[in-house]
Amino acid sequence: MSNAESASEANAAQIEYWNGRAGSIWTEFQERLDALFAPLTAAALQAAGAAAGERVLDVGCGCGETVLALARSVGHGGRVLGLDISEPMAARARQRIAAEGLGNAEIVIADAAAHSFSGAKTDLLFSRFGVMFFADPVAAFANLRRAMKPAGRLAVAVWRPLAENPWAHVPLAAAAPLLPPLSPPDPLAPGPFAFADADRVHRILSAAGWREIGCTRHDAPMRLSAAGRLDQAAEFATRVGPLARALADAPPELRPQARALVAAALATHDGPDGVSLPGSIWIVTTVTA
Repeated sequence: MSNAESASEANAAQIEYWNGRAGSIWTEFQERLDALFAPLTAAALQAAGAAAGERVLDVGCGCGETVLALARSVGHGGRVLGLDISEPMAARARQRIAAEGLGNAEIVIADAAAHSFSGAKTDLLFSRFGVMFFADPVAAFANLRRAMKPAGRLAVAVWRPLAENPWAHVPLAAAAPLLPPLSPPDPLAPGPFAFADADRVHRILSAAGWREIGCTRHDAPMRLSAAGRLDQAAEFATRVGPLARALADAPPELRPQARALVAAALATHDGPDGVSLPGSIWIVTTVTA
């Protein structure tokens, strides 16, 4: 079995997950997710500094929000390749690229850990919450290095610990009485918070051959809904994020109860600017060896 085949097999669970219900839900909620992540996306894009004429690889590009932004930044002389394993989200990204008439952007359905990159052509590797799901992150980032020019650079946004992201933690804690006891998550397992430990991120990227690694904390308010719309905020929190995963196999009759508990917990975060809770990420930057 080749290294690419081994990587694809190891990531099979993630491929299945993002091509099932999760991919459909994230596509359904695309506009709300883009709005939720907007302040974090802006910070990550600023750190990336995509310039006119550059070639960019966007890993885990989802429904295409960052592909569109990067394509605008690099202009007609540049090129953006978005990679994602989710067919539903990739389809939405292609629709959005076509709607904007961007001829310098392309979406490929592929596992970045196993994709065969032909030649070192990429100036910038970017990702917004798309690199925390690799079964073997060292091998994945070593594979991604093969796409990079000698002076290429990386800028990715990854979540800091769940406990420091109340927008995700508060709903999960509110609904916990309805759920079986939750086992402590394996900090090394693929998942949204797999890169929460900056030291681990540094070790992974160093082992994969990247240098000048930096992790900069960035915090921003996460707006779950408009003011007074606790129903919308609670519905969103039970469909997307850690609570959604915890509820995936729960009996359907628990969902209204979960939404009620979440709405009550979010009430104290409902203000003039909306139902808003803090979010916290690392913006990781580095260069190739």
